[in-house]
Amino acid sequence: MYAVIKTGGKQHKVTPGEQLKIESLNAEVGAQVSFDEVLLIADGDNLIVGAPLVVGGKVNAEVVANGRGDKIRIIKHRRRKHYHKEQGHRQNFTEVKILGIVGA
Repeated sequence: MYAVIKTGGKQHKVTPGEQLKIESLNAEVGAQVSFDEVLLIADGDNLIVGAPLVVGGKVNAEVVANGRGDKIRIIKHRRRKHYHKEQGHRQNFTEVKILGIVGA
């Protein structure tokens, strides 16, 4: 069984028991969260596709950790123009464990 959910402007394929890092949520470690924007639910040969969302579909999860990702270096350089600029960025994330998928 798996589902496709939409969170943080991205789509994720999730299965029960899986841990994944998503865009940062305002939830503390140990809190229960649910994702209502379910695009698809598949259980064996039974496939439910939303238009655009599955009615009554929900994915329950638990927050495992909040953190920041690795630093990404951004470098801009123009040769022979005395132009050199560096910048760094660390993206916040929330790691969740998928507890269950509720279908229609």
